[in-house]
Amino acid sequence: MTKKILVVDSDREVKRLLLETFHTIGYHVVAAENGDAAVRMIETESFDLVILDIMIPGTSGFQILRQLRRTSDIPVIILSARADTIDKVETFELGADDYVTKPFVVAELTARVAALLRRSDTKTHVGVKAGFSDGRLLVDFTKHQVFVDGKDAAITKKEYELIREFILNAGSALDYQYLLKHVWGIKYRGNKNRVKAIVRRLRGKIEADLRKPQYIMAVKGVGYRFKDNLS
Repeated sequence: MTKKILVVDSDREVKRLLLETFHTIGYHVVAAENGDAAVRMIETESFDLVILDIMIPGTSGFQILRQLRRTSDIPVIILSARADTIDKVETFELGADDYVTKPFVVAELTARVAALLRRSDTKTHVGVKAGFSDGRLLVDFTKHQVFVDGKDAAITKKEYELIREFILNAGSALDYQYLLKHVWGIKYRGNKNRVKAIVRRLRGKIEADLRKPQYIMAVKGVGYRFKDNLS
């Protein structure tokens, strides 16, 4: 099935370039030149990926991203002339999957789009969009809640984002830098302790025996792996 991409950018040259480039590749691409138009399109149409500028007329890119993440896990790439670290951190915290600074290399952007679409397809195929349940542990992606033996585990926002990333990649070893990027939204290079600390807290809430974890297993020299026998 042809992938459908929404480009939200007020720069006509950028829109023209992206429309021509992605049409040539074989994607179905539509564009919105302001935030209000983008919101209407998102509410009435389905997309496989969104390329979003931050500084656009009407509803801002930040607001659109925030609205998207209330109801959707659709991949979002921020494409912006703003290179401030603060902007990058904020968009990642709001749920952006990638951040590309203008001017950009077309080949690099298309490669990032392809990678995110592949990742999205993989998550869909493993059939864990609704969450995870094995009779003891229940992770509800719709309600953003975690239950152990029927009781709310009272996890924090970051703990939820971490276990969700584990479940979406169940069976695969995730290294520290991957987790830092996809959970904290920016690469805290070398800061393994940040990951170890939150894993320790999360294990304390979901594992029956901390000496023999059944859900989040350490992968020596790499990071962690979530058990792969999903129900």
